[in-house]
Amino acid sequence: MQTGYGLPMRRGLRRLRESDLPSSMAVGSIGALSLGLQPILLGGLFTEARATFDEIAILATLEMLAIGLGSAMLSAIGGARSMRMKSGMLLALAAAAHAATAFAPTPLWLILVRVFAGFVEGGLIAVAIELIARSDAPGRNGGWFIIVQTLAQSAAAVVIALLIAPAWGSTGSFLLLAAATLAGLLFAPRLLDDYGPLSADAALHPRAVFALRPGLALLSIFSLYMFTGAIWAFLEPLGAENNVPSATVGLIVSVSLLAQVAGALAATALEPKIPYVGMLSFCALAAVVIAYAFTQSVSLPLFWLLSLASGFLLLFVTPWQIAMTVAADSTRRTALLTPAAQLFGGALGPAGASFFVTGADYRPIAVFAGASALISLALTLSFGLARSRHRGV
Repeated sequence: MQTGYGLPMRRGLRRLRESDLPSSMAVGSIGALSLGLQPILLGGLFTEARATFDEIAILATLEMLAIGLGSAMLSAIGGARSMRMKSGMLLALAAAAHAATAFAPTPLWLILVRVFAGFVEGGLIAVAIELIARSDAPGRNGGWFIIVQTLAQSAAAVVIALLIAPAWGSTGSFLLLAAATLAGLLFAPRLLDDYGPLSADAALHPRAVFALRPGLALLSIFSLYMFTGAIWAFLEPLGAENNVPSATVGLIVSVSLLAQVAGALAATALEPKIPYVGMLSFCALAAVVIAYAFTQSVSLPLFWLLSLASGFLLLFVTPWQIAMTVAADSTRRTALLTPAAQLFGGALGPAGASFFVTGADYRPIAVFAGASALISLALTLSFGLARSRHRGV
């Protein structure tokens, strides 16, 4: 039995209620806070000379990778049972890690503490993803989760940038993050304690995630986020290639948060109406066009448009990516790896693009980003073909 676009329904399993989702999304959004705040938090560490630029780059990359690993490991510690206790422990550990960051004495300690924080934050994100993957509308609910976490990040960014950082610096910023994380303990008792099995097929096919279609789906997501990671990490040097001042690039990054929210809202409204293969293929093609444009000399208005379009795509694609991973295997385990694929791509995209930079010419970054998007397009179309053949068997 299937839903409109080939998504397997949770036949024979307990039906989750919409009221079960908000608390899990709140906890997951707290876990995602530091991702949206990285430019402010890590910028503060750099400004105060608590770490060098290279150390900050290593810290940011390792924390993102740790979040990706952490989001995939919750099922390895007893599955989706005792979620209230697990969430409470994860929230307390995350708050402790943020507080430890505030007073870390050396760059090495900063890196170690943030890697630990990343693992724990990934577990908190999985609290939401595990329940979303079990819902009857995972794509739409994934869109709402993205909206909630982005709004929470935006609100925290305003408070830190305008009130906390000017008065108390990076120490105050991380202590505020710790306090916000502890506030998440208010939501933990409201969680559904036992999420139940992912699907009726989960026990019958324990290795389904290693099959062809799950691999194609995850690699497609990974490749597209390599595009976004490369573009956003090097937006300032790409701007310099087109005589865009760094202050203007900073403004573009701030406004892009609005574009990301708009993308998430639009996706949540459109996801039930448009098949995932068609939409993800279109988005990957749009990313190729954006990357190609960045290889050319562009005017300031066009640079604004390209940058905001990249931000729009960043969150716009998520509901369809979740729908694709749910359709990839009947166990729904692949869907749980969606954040890991996104974060790995976002973290490794800048590293991959940096290999092609020579001297002061940063246009090869856009070439690398475009190639990543083109690979994502090919993988998405391959997934659609493999899915069609599977249905025909």
